[in-house]
Amino acid sequence: MRAVRTLMSGVLAGMSIGFGATVFLSLDNRVIGAALFTIGLFTVCTLGLSLFTGKVCYALENGRQFALDLPLIWLGNLAGTGVTAALVSFSRIGGISARAEELCAVKLDDSLLSLFLLGILCNIFIYIAVEGYRSNPHQLGKYLSLFFGVMVFILAGTEHCVADMFYFWLCGWSADAALAVLVITAGNAAGGLIFHSLHRYVSGK
Repeated sequence: MRAVRTLMSGVLAGMSIGFGATVFLSLDNRVIGAALFTIGLFTVCTLGLSLFTGKVCYALENGRQFALDLPLIWLGNLAGTGVTAALVSFSRIGGISARAEELCAVKLDDSLLSLFLLGILCNIFIYIAVEGYRSNPHQLGKYLSLFFGVMVFILAGTEHCVADMFYFWLCGWSADAALAVLVITAGNAAGGLIFHSLHRYVSGK
């Protein structure tokens, strides 16, 4: 039962990121699109859903079961982005898949090392967003953390494995696409774990 709840929480989180990515693809203005993409992480944090890129940052301090949940969460996120992509694809806004194809072409033309490094950078921004939401004592500061963290990771051109799942669901998976997402996942995990560990060290925790 616990595994089912964890999986479903991951599915809902994946759907939420898909919502944000849908808005981003629908707008010509990248800055406004990046700001509205925040609906995804906002939903995840306020509803307490399980997003791989947020959860993985805390894997080293939460025990074996927490770490074992991460692959299940990742699969839930994959399924959830697929659900949102299907809803979009079979509707009149399905034309945004052309924008997704442009994004995916850039990713598939990139080197695996570059994707890994951009995954590291992305999850540093995600950690800033999530940790700010968790620990900022000011209500406004909590939500600004989400907005700035998400907007910067998008506008800087970094790689978020769950958002990329959604884009590949829209434009079509391939062996190269699957490899790219796995490499980006590894980069996200490394970035979140390392930055969080360094933050705890300098904070004396």
